[in-house]
Amino acid sequence: QVQLVESGGGLVQAGGSLRLSCAASGSIFSINTMGWYRQGQGKQRELVAAITSGGSTNYADSVKGRFTISRDNAKNTVYLQMNNLKPEDTAVYYCNAWVVTTASWRRNEYWGQGTQVTVSS
Repeated sequence: QVQLVESGGGLVQAGGSLRLSCAASGSIFSINTMGWYRQGQGKQRELVAAITSGGSTNYADSVKGRFTISRDNAKNTVYLQMNNLKPEDTAVYYCNAWVVTTASWRRNEYWGQGTQVTVSS
């Protein structure tokens, strides 16, 4: 199967920066879109940013100009650089990937375990 392991969350003051990383491993043939979602307390999970294998990106309006998503296809890793963080960015951030595995040869969706990002005012 496929595992997504996230790192880089933590506590930061408003205006600060954090960089999240998510590495995919397992029976991977190819990875299509990778992305980051977040879920604040009492809120629904929402898309933060996504990137295709070709490098096309998509951002939530609330993070445009502050967050940058990138990926290293050779390392099966996606990154989220978060600058000028605001208290409303506080949430659990989840890595997401659509992966074709050598086990099924079908595209399936996978999620990481989540990493907490807390922004203090």
